[in-house]
Amino acid sequence: MTVAAKRKPERLMLRVEKGALVPADGYTTSRLRERGYHTGDVVGAIISKLRNPKFNRLIHRIGQLCVANIDDFGAMDAHQCLKRLQLESGVACDETAIRVPGLGMVLHRTPQSLSFESLDEGDFHDAARGLCRWIAAEYWPTLTAEQVESMAESFVAET
Repeated sequence: MTVAAKRKPERLMLRVEKGALVPADGYTTSRLRERGYHTGDVVGAIISKLRNPKFNRLIHRIGQLCVANIDDFGAMDAHQCLKRLQLESGVACDETAIRVPGLGMVLHRTPQSLSFESLDEGDFHDAARGLCRWIAAEYWPTLTAEQVESMAESFVAET
């Protein structure tokens, strides 16, 4: 038996106007028409503010900065480093308590995706700031979270 792959919902771009969301482009207008939506219809939606691509690069630079400058991350790539930082700090993680015989309740963390599509602008900024706070506190205690973020913004990985 074949299991069908879960399809990602189509993302349509809307623009905020006073008291309303309207199609942001011709493509969205045509897709809404094709779906049979009409003025006055009530529809369900999950709304998130799209991230600025500049900030998407920031999170990868945080990982690159740590890989290049912190021995604990030297054997990793930037993505692996970010996932480990998430696990260590609990930033942008789902947490589940699991009962382990002989130990009791143990907390299990699963890092959430930091991808462009997964987090909105606000949640992403919270995650980036949280990771910078953790790095400053645990790995570079002489720096502030703001200094770590500034270093990451200006960091250029050697190739």
